Amino acid sequence: MNRTMTSLIALGIGAVAYNYAQKNNMMNNKTMKQMRKRLARAIS
Repeated sequence: MNRTMTSLIALGIGAVAYNYAQKNNMMNNKTMKQMRKRLARAIS
């Protein structure tokens, strides 16, 4: 599997987890910022 595929899949999982967490109000701002950083690192 190439890098582009891997980061796309990681992005997909991240987006699903993000939406799920927002619906369930599990995330505070701190967690959200950490996740965004992690996502940014996964993309680049």
